[in-house]
Amino acid sequence: MKIDFDYYIFIDYSENLLGYFIIEKEKINDISQKISRFSHFRELKNKSAYLHSINKIIENNNLKGYFLKLKIRSLRETPEIYADLLEFIKNKNTYLIFISIDDKQYSNFERLIKNVDTINNKIIKESQLKKDSLEYRLSLVIDTLLNIERLRYNKGKKVRQSY
Repeated sequence: MKIDFDYYIFIDYSENLLGYFIIEKEKINDISQKISRFSHFRELKNKSAYLHSINKIIENNNLKGYFLKLKIRSLRETPEIYADLLEFIKNKNTYLIFISIDDKQYSNFERLIKNVDTINNKIIKESQLKKDSLEYRLSLVIDTLLNIERLRYNKGKKVRQSY
């Protein structure tokens, strides 16, 4: 039996960046068809062409508008990211929340969240997502957004993305 969560949170890490987005279940169906062309960045051969074409899809379909919250910060600003997430989880403690987190950040996040009532939350490592599932495809969105931002950052632009 598939559980329908009220909110989905995806947290990912890429080199010196950490980011997350929160999406409501009502927007999942609308966004699911628009993200069908997203791929895992590490598996791609022509990474720059992929990021260029996906960036157009993101802009043309206003994908960032589907998110309740989206934030990308440098890794040294991890406490800000985690504070935002903890506040959201505490405020929504009566709702069912699905949380997917990058494997490298999982243990830190798990230790942090253990003091919060997480009975309604399902926290899962990114590597445990079933390939080609909706949750997996949604995790590819934050992965792609981080890689786009990382390339901007490497070109000398400061990272400070919130929507």
